[in-house]
Amino acid sequence: MDASVSPVFWILAAVIILSAIAVVSLKNIFHCALFLILCLFSVAGIFILLHAEFLAAAQVLIYVGAVAILIIFAIMLTTNLASRTIQQVNKHALTALFGCALFVLAMVGLFRQSGVWNWTQTALPDENVLTIGKLLMTKYMLPFEVVSVLLLAALIGAIALAREEKS
Repeated sequence: MDASVSPVFWILAAVIILSAIAVVSLKNIFHCALFLILCLFSVAGIFILLHAEFLAAAQVLIYVGAVAILIIFAIMLTTNLASRTIQQVNKHALTALFGCALFVLAMVGLFRQSGVWNWTQTALPDENVLTIGKLLMTKYMLPFEVVSVLLLAALIGAIALAREEKS
């Protein structure tokens, strides 16, 4: 990878930043969910620029295709969506702004401390997805299975909480 960055990267980065700001600043929760989907699609675009097609596909399938759509369904199935009782107001905006400024200062300090970043010209393996699959089924099998059991437990818990009790 050369030192110059593609203009497509800057466009995707701007879309990510603007849509993320829209997610946390808009009052309409449905619009926030739509901007979240746009942000997640843009992150998948960054993965494609990095030649990580598997991660881009996983990003779209898991986060956009499952999580974001689940959020939209939950919003649409909420009975009080049209009422005025749902207000998305942050009463701690000044505290959040201070926390964000502190985080930005910490990141700038870490980037300055890290020094020069060495870009390598190492080519990716031709069978990138095969390599990831082999690693998931050998070296990282235990964490992969633990995450799957955790997700299953979360799903069962969500079903138990959402189920209506019969009188």
